[in-house]
Amino acid sequence: MDREILFRGKRESDGKWLYGLYSDHRVHGTDFPCIMPLRMEKDDGDWAVLRETVGQYTGLLDKNGKKIFEGDILKCHDNPKDLVKVVFGEFGVVDTDTECPVDTVIGWHYEVIPTDELSTVEPFCLSMPLTNSYIKYCHMEVIGNIHDNSELLKEKTK
Repeated sequence: MDREILFRGKRESDGKWLYGLYSDHRVHGTDFPCIMPLRMEKDDGDWAVLRETVGQYTGLLDKNGKKIFEGDILKCHDNPKDLVKVVFGEFGVVDTDTECPVDTVIGWHYEVIPTDELSTVEPFCLSMPLTNSYIKYCHMEVIGNIHDNSELLKEKTK
C-alpha cells in the first residue's frame, strides 16, 4: 500500500494553509520553505510558508475520515479533556505490566496534553504509536492544531 506524501504549512504572507509538496528554496543566499500546491488552478505562486508550521500528513484518517497531520490535536473517546497532539520523532516503548521503558522507536505517535489530573498519571500520560487501531479504539477526531488552537495545549489541572 502506498502512502500519500503531503505537507501543509501556513503561508507567510497571509497565514492561509497551503497543502502540497514541501521544498526548501534558496534565493539570494537565504533558504525559505515552500509548499507547492498539487493543483495549480488559481495559483498565484506565493508558496512561501512559515517553517515552524510545516507538518507532514501521517497517512492516517480520523474517525470522520479527515486527514491527520503532524501538529494536529485529536480528541479521544468524545471527551474534551482527553486530548493528544500528533508528533513524529523518537518515543519510548513501555512494558504495560511494569510500566518501565524497554526500548525507543522513531515514528508517528501521540503525546498526551495534560488537561486533568488523570492525564498526568502513568500509564495515561505515556506517548503511544499513532496507528489505525488506536485511532479506531480511541475514536480519535481532529479538533484543531498546535498553530491555530494553542489554547487547547494549556494545562487545565487545578
